[in-house]
Amino acid sequence: MDLTHYRTLGRSGLAVSPLGLGTMTFGTARWGLDEASSRIVLDSYVEAGGNLVDTADVYAGGEGEAMIGRYLAERSLRDQIVLSTKSGFATGRGPHAGGNGAKHLHAALEGSLRRLKTDHVDLYWLHTWDGVTPAEELAETMAGLVAAGKIRYWGLSNAPAWFAAKLATLASERRRSGPIALQYFYSLANREVEDEHVPLAAEFGMGLVPWSPLAYGLLTGKYDRATVEAAPSRLGGLPKDAAQAGAERPDSDKRLDGANPFGDSLFTPRNWSIVDALRRIAGEIGEPMARVALAWVIGRPGVATTLMGVSRPAQVADNAAALSLVLAPEHRAALDAASAPAEPRMLYALARPPMRGQFAFGGASVLTAAEVAGLHR
Repeated sequence: MDLTHYRTLGRSGLAVSPLGLGTMTFGTARWGLDEASSRIVLDSYVEAGGNLVDTADVYAGGEGEAMIGRYLAERSLRDQIVLSTKSGFATGRGPHAGGNGAKHLHAALEGSLRRLKTDHVDLYWLHTWDGVTPAEELAETMAGLVAAGKIRYWGLSNAPAWFAAKLATLASERRRSGPIALQYFYSLANREVEDEHVPLAAEFGMGLVPWSPLAYGLLTGKYDRATVEAAPSRLGGLPKDAAQAGAERPDSDKRLDGANPFGDSLFTPRNWSIVDALRRIAGEIGEPMARVALAWVIGRPGVATTLMGVSRPAQVADNAAALSLVLAPEHRAALDAASAPAEPRMLYALARPPMRGQFAFGGASVLTAAEVAGLHR
């Protein structure tokens, strides 16, 4: 399989590559790429047949979108690319600089369209749940943007499952355009979405789009535990700052060094154990750790396309090679075991084997169609 093995995103007619190009590195200060390097990455991705380019208004203070807009216009590639952007995180000061309210979403989209040099985006994401805006208002705003022709489809990121379910239900009941996809942090280092978001996506026909499948570089094996634990604490924060002209990224720079969205939260004993297991399995099969970790995510149930974060042009081909890597059942099982979350909460344990059979079905084993299919993977 390669980037030209397109698939529809959720229950929609939007065909996307199995790996999307995440562009949070474009123009971002410290660990980002300058415009020349970003163009090389885009060229590499497009030439390999990739068609999903994902950005956001907050990346590099809008400069990420501007880079992509200039590139697509100059190369006349707009119609070839599924262009995806987001809004919701604050890009300035004040109550309407971010969030999910209609006032901000309309203003944010207009700004994105201007920077991207286009009259519409193909996929518009709610970047984060603000905890304030009613679902009814948000559903109407997004459906209105579709009806106006300014967006073709929309999806949700970083929102609780109950809220996503309410939005999807409202859209269905009102016969309006609803969300077609969910974009969440999903990797060997974090499988929280498996509790509610993966079943939600299956129930409502939404495609799951993991971001940071390599956990910001942790799963590449480039971090030394002793060095990390001896270093000062790292700050958490969004990549809002654009790179300064002439600033170069040191070869030794790593994305989790210094300010980053996760701070120090990924450096846990559990995650170091996952890295050790991943390193062992990668060594056994003679593949890079990053490729194995990415192949694991790509093969998870419900995953439609996965966003790869690229900080070097050569990583486009390296990541695409994961599409052809088929993990042996014993290796996938070992990774599943090493990364398994803690015992599920009682709510979920009661509805899963073996407790399901004991408490709900009188001691009988009753499996869903999906569970039966999983037995034969």
